[in-house]
Amino acid sequence: MAQTTVPGLPSVDAARRNHLLKDVLKGVSRSFYLTIRILPKNLREPVGLAYLLARTADTIADRRAGRTARFPGELLESLLTLRAQVTGPADLRVLQEIAAQGMAGTATHQEQAMFASLVDAFSLLESMEDNDREQVRWVVTTLTQGMEMDLTTFPAEGSGELVSLATADDLDRYIYLVAGCVGEFWTNIAAAHEPRLKNWDVAPMSETGVRFGKALQLTNVLRDVPRDLRIGRCYLPADELAAAGLVPEDLLDPENEQRARPVLLLWMQITLGHFEAAEEFLLAVPRRSVRLRLACLWPMLLGLATLARVARSGMWLTPDTTVKVSRRWVYRMMVLSIPAVFSNSLLRRWIKSLRRQVEAGI
Repeated sequence: MAQTTVPGLPSVDAARRNHLLKDVLKGVSRSFYLTIRILPKNLREPVGLAYLLARTADTIADRRAGRTARFPGELLESLLTLRAQVTGPADLRVLQEIAAQGMAGTATHQEQAMFASLVDAFSLLESMEDNDREQVRWVVTTLTQGMEMDLTTFPAEGSGELVSLATADDLDRYIYLVAGCVGEFWTNIAAAHEPRLKNWDVAPMSETGVRFGKALQLTNVLRDVPRDLRIGRCYLPADELAAAGLVPEDLLDPENEQRARPVLLLWMQITLGHFEAAEEFLLAVPRRSVRLRLACLWPMLLGLATLARVARSGMWLTPDTTVKVSRRWVYRMMVLSIPAVFSNSLLRRWIKSLRRQVEAGI
């Protein structure tokens, strides 16, 4: 049953909806926009809107101008205000205030357009089918809990402090909040909208989807270790560093890379294990669901290729090392994926070759 727009929020006509889910989304989502566009049509709206709301929250939480030397409380307050609007009911006046503050504090035209469309985004949320609306609310709320964890765990940038997550459980919880939950959301939304998934056992598939998301986020964590250290954040667990005779500050010196290697290798192996689950998830999507398969395949291949480059770089603590997959590689991967997506054996071989590249580097 469709939900009508709540009192005070304007309805969204087709032109503004298309502007929101095409122009605005493309402006702030970069490569992920291609993944959203390849999705089956009935999945694009909930997935695209969830991304836009999460991206809005992330922009608020990451606004450097609001940080203090002690505690980024202003950012947290703004984030919690947006979260309250997501959980509902939304208030037009509050949304307009968030939008105005966002447009005043953002650096890019694309982000300004995103905040300018905030009321439309919430109007679209309120007009969704009940299940889609609740799924979007849940995943965005969960993602903001991960952003809250960042703001309350780590020091303000520029403070000169460096804080590490305490344990592996803390890191595992963090990557669930900022990425694993997306795999769960993706599973539930896909199962609700894609008739070819009617035979899925959603509960175990959701668990597999969680691991898919964790694989992608751990890849980002491992790639960004040097950069994160220099803004006061160490996601590698403090107890594991201590077992290697290290404290987080030691990782600022690339000369300590060999001493840190056991910790980094452990998390690369954990990441590869999560990618095994991602492969299982991908191959569970029927071959006839081509668009959904491609939307799973592209981020998986990109993640594995990035992890392989991190592993091969051999400079895991060097701050001036940039590890990224070239745009040419991405476009070539997309072209090759079209014929490969129909064949489980081709996909397995492709994924295996990337896994071997990672293993060769570690």
